[in-house]
Amino acid sequence: MTAVNYRVQSGSALFLGAVLDEGGCNFAVHCPNADSVKLCLFSEKDEEQIAIIDMPAKTGKVWHCYVEGIQAGQLYGYRTSGADHDASGSRFLPEKLLIDPYAKALSRPMFWDAKLYAGDSQKMVAKSVVVANSGKQERPAKPNTPLDHTILYEAHVKGMTAQHPDVPTKLQGTYLGMCQPCIIEHLKDLGISAVQLMPVAAFMPEPYITNKGLTNYWGYNPINYFSPEPRYVIDDAIAEFKTMVDCYHEAGIEIILDVVFNHTAEGGLDGPVLSFKGLDNSSFYLFERNEYGAIDYNKFVNNSGCGNSVNTAFPYVLKMVMDALRYWVQEMGVDGFRFDLAASLGRDPYEFSALSGFFRTIRQDPVLLGCKLIAEPWDIGHGGYRLGQFPSNWLECNDKYRDTVRAFWRGDKGTTSDFATRLLGSRDVFPKESRSILTSVNNVSYHDGFTLQDMVSYQERHNEANGEQNRDGHGHNLSANYGVEGPTTDTDIIAMREQQKRNLFTTLLLSQGIPHVLGGDELSRTQQGNNNAYCQDNPISWLDWNLDENKRQFLAFCQHVINIRKESVLLHHLQLRDDNFDLSHNVAKIYWYRPDGARKLEDDWHDPDNQCFAVELRGEEYETGETTEHWLIVFNASDHDVQFNCPTYVPNQRWKLTLDTRYADLRKQPEVVVQNCYKQASNSICLFNAI
Repeated sequence: MTAVNYRVQSGSALFLGAVLDEGGCNFAVHCPNADSVKLCLFSEKDEEQIAIIDMPAKTGKVWHCYVEGIQAGQLYGYRTSGADHDASGSRFLPEKLLIDPYAKALSRPMFWDAKLYAGDSQKMVAKSVVVANSGKQERPAKPNTPLDHTILYEAHVKGMTAQHPDVPTKLQGTYLGMCQPCIIEHLKDLGISAVQLMPVAAFMPEPYITNKGLTNYWGYNPINYFSPEPRYVIDDAIAEFKTMVDCYHEAGIEIILDVVFNHTAEGGLDGPVLSFKGLDNSSFYLFERNEYGAIDYNKFVNNSGCGNSVNTAFPYVLKMVMDALRYWVQEMGVDGFRFDLAASLGRDPYEFSALSGFFRTIRQDPVLLGCKLIAEPWDIGHGGYRLGQFPSNWLECNDKYRDTVRAFWRGDKGTTSDFATRLLGSRDVFPKESRSILTSVNNVSYHDGFTLQDMVSYQERHNEANGEQNRDGHGHNLSANYGVEGPTTDTDIIAMREQQKRNLFTTLLLSQGIPHVLGGDELSRTQQGNNNAYCQDNPISWLDWNLDENKRQFLAFCQHVINIRKESVLLHHLQLRDDNFDLSHNVAKIYWYRPDGARKLEDDWHDPDNQCFAVELRGEEYETGETTEHWLIVFNASDHDVQFNCPTYVPNQRWKLTLDTRYADLRKQPEVVVQNCYKQASNSICLFNAI
């Protein structure tokens, strides 16, 4: 170690983290029960330790000091000492270097290495980085896209760009790669309004999968909540992330971050000490209680399935989460968040409540008030399924929508009634009197499951590459292969698969709520039947931009359907007279029909053989009753053609065919105007506009 002398003062406990000024840097860290905290400084060149400073001051629960002469780029970490015993939950291990929970950047990506972790972990642990103050910056205005115009696109920074031929090799898999014109233009052409990025906060692959020679590709294993993941960086993480955000804002596209505040990479009792465990283990995590009600610090609560649960009910932890959210909004410029296993965040601390401190704090925060907040509304703990129970300003990922739509188009009988409910905003889940019809975030595919292409190509999961004998991932896929498992040259099977993809995608875009598109579905991306590709950092997970004729046709189809939704008020934001949550100038009436043209009766909905129906959407001016938009959507999930009798609202009314999913090539869809009846193809959707 090269010794360097620094002038050290007490400094301030006011701001946690490393805060620069003209003379040096103030360091402050929450660590209430340690006997001492050491600030360790490292060389930027080789990460060799150059100084150890005993932090001289403690105010309340915060250790702090001011070190003169420190400049931006300085690497640092902490070591703690104190009573280390099970009864108090303390995990003070002086030989373990700790990442600052408030670090705004890390020196490098984190990888698990058992040999480097043993003893002194300095060589394994990434160093926290002192970052410069940003000062005033002129940045593009945020799009502030209304909810009813929002179309989400879930993307992975590396997967999106790793194989794109027009992204320079150096930039593939990076934040700067994401803002290349070819990527942004693709999203604009598709009609996307917001990109939902899979985790971009610093993470570490689990020891378990590292030992198998795999890695954590998805990133749902955080080690820090402020630092952009260094894996996606060329040189300057903060600057490059901001550049990406600015490029998307200039294009009118929002950035939503998938954030993971429910657990960390430190795992359970046997997991590594990397940051939070070594600073305030007993407060940062939740622990089980024994039969006498006493806390057992040897048993971490594990509502995440990843070894631990973060205690967001604890004031310091809640403050840190809020500080992180505000940082990503104010400093980094993002537009909203999707909260992984959000039910965990609403536990106060053990039972879920929509009135928890976490929800109340967000609700009153002026920075977060205008952000899009999306909940994955469950965790795996007791009472963890909370769909429809989040505060009214939250959107919720709707798994009931996903499962019902998949089952309906797979041909499962008895699903029509539920399908119609999902189509019109799942008002059984999100009540009319308290939640917007836009609350439901609808999807037919997500990162943790089959892609759209695999949903129509595989009956069963094929996760052998994950090294767990195909036992990982879930078996409830509601998928079909239509005769052959996986790839085939059979033209009839291929045609059927393509038609079902069109049905699923069209349903998604014609449903009320916020459509969520899995990145790559528009490119017919396959994961070779893997429905849990979290550990596949390779072409299994990356987008393939090489498109054959079928893929090009489907891409064009997706663009077309999204455009139909965007150009119609009724199709992207239905407002009903009996919906007490929202009424304005354009209010719709809804009518349901049988193939014979008669109105559907209650018994029709419960007929298991009923797989063909139509819904009429008639928009009216609220005051005058004058018809504005007028649509007829016909669904046929049966395996036979159906003669459908069209309803008549006014004499000589005719219906113009806008979309028919039987046609793969939009150019081959005929110009059709009908008055009385239309032959609806098997396994298809038809969209008509009244003329």
